[in-house]
Amino acid sequence: MASSKGYLEYIMDQLSVLDDISSRAMMGEYIIYYRGKVIGGIYDDRFLVKPVKSAVNMMPDAEMELPYEGAKEMLLVDDVENREFLKELVEAMYAELPAPKKKKK
Repeated sequence: MASSKGYLEYIMDQLSVLDDISSRAMMGEYIIYYRGKVIGGIYDDRFLVKPVKSAVNMMPDAEMELPYEGAKEMLLVDDVENREFLKELVEAMYAELPAPKKKKK
């Protein structure tokens, strides 16, 4: 099941308090970027983030879910209504995320 554009728009609106937040469509789902780094994505109308230490600490009871078959598990963000929590979560995760890979020319 692909994610709906409406759910993506809702999550992006919730994250709009952050500067330099963006998304990109990928095979019916959406990858979410913060300052050029992948923080997670929208998969089957679920907001999932990478399970970096800060995210695990901020959401100790979060479910680990597969975004799609064959992928690594990610953390399900349940509290998508709380903009302040989402802002703190993404900002805390940023330092732990790998730098974007350089594209080969």
